[in-house]
Amino acid sequence: MQYGVVERERILREVRRRPTCEADGTVSWSLSTLQRTLRQAEDGLPQVSEYTIRKVLLEAGYDWQHSRSWCQTGHAERQRKAGRVVVTDPDAEAKKS
Repeated sequence: MQYGVVERERILREVRRRPTCEADGTVSWSLSTLQRTLRQAEDGLPQVSEYTIRKVLLEAGYDWQHSRSWCQTGHAERQRKAGRVVVTDPDAEAKKS
């Protein structure tokens, strides 16, 4: 099945949302938990495959981390005294190639 811009954005919107144990059964996204959540959602994608999810995430600049979670390349969450902050690498795009 071919997925267009709307379907790709739906996948990206889901991966940007922080999962919860109560609703999603996990605290970090894996391909299988993303697939299950997208297939079960009312506005989801009932036939989406893990391959398609992985392809969309890689094309959008996400990378699989050793912490077993997906995060956008060039962005990292850091714990500071004032709380969590997102640090952005301005040269991330140049470093990908």
